[in-house]
Amino acid sequence: MTLSITGMSSLLALKLLDSTESTEKTLIRSTPSTAKAIEKFKDAASSITSAKDFVSNYDVYSFVMQAFDLKDQMFGKAMVQKILESDSSQSGALVNQMTDPRFTELYKSLGFTDGGTANTTFSNSDWQDQIVQRFVDQSYINDEADQNATVGAALEFRQKAPEVSSWYDILKDADMGKFMRTVLNIPDGVVNQDLDSQVALFEKKYDITKLQDPAEVEKLVQKYVIISDAQDSSTTLANNAAVTLMTGVVNGSSGSYVPATLDITSIDMSAFSASRIYG
Repeated sequence: MTLSITGMSSLLALKLLDSTESTEKTLIRSTPSTAKAIEKFKDAASSITSAKDFVSNYDVYSFVMQAFDLKDQMFGKAMVQKILESDSSQSGALVNQMTDPRFTELYKSLGFTDGGTANTTFSNSDWQDQIVQRFVDQSYINDEADQNATVGAALEFRQKAPEVSSWYDILKDADMGKFMRTVLNIPDGVVNQDLDSQVALFEKKYDITKLQDPAEVEKLVQKYVIISDAQDSSTTLANNAAVTLMTGVVNGSSGSYVPATLDITSIDMSAFSASRIYG
């Protein structure tokens, strides 16, 4: 069960989630289904030595694919195996032909060598822990996105931004591209241009190296949720006095959920001033 943000503005929901994120992720990790999935993944991971082993072991395959937000691609086992068996140093390799950056991340993290026949990564306990954390983080984002797509996109951007090194990293990711078009006020129709033309346009609008600054990322996130809510006439303003009762507020001391009255005035909104967002 996750904290309910239904009916809130995306800005308020994001602020509330920031104050409960650690508790939320702990609860996700401890749910019986997730705890069991983690246990099965760790028990079986060390047995994986090839790409064929990986796609053949459901407990490991399903867990890792969900960790990389690839649950929707789990059916394509044969394709995934061929991607992992390809040689990224070859320009024509299948992994280099994939337009979905999730597959590139998967390929790099899993570390198969010799045509997908050798691997020591899966037996590394530190790597296993990283995958578990990634699974929990992605589950958290997906749970919030199910309630509020704008908040989900903001959380996803936060997660990916530190890894961005060029506009190509942004534009090959449909969600990241939409996010930056929104905050830079660039029409969606630009996607019909060739990639190099898009990159040239975005380079004139924004210095991509600024994404290495966490404060800059937060500024963009706040701007995105404000603009997105303004464009969505169905969004309910959360600072309206009518939005006072909510369920699913996390009780930090007990780790349980209790019905509660949300005191909007007690939430520090100073970080969301217009001058900080647009200045």
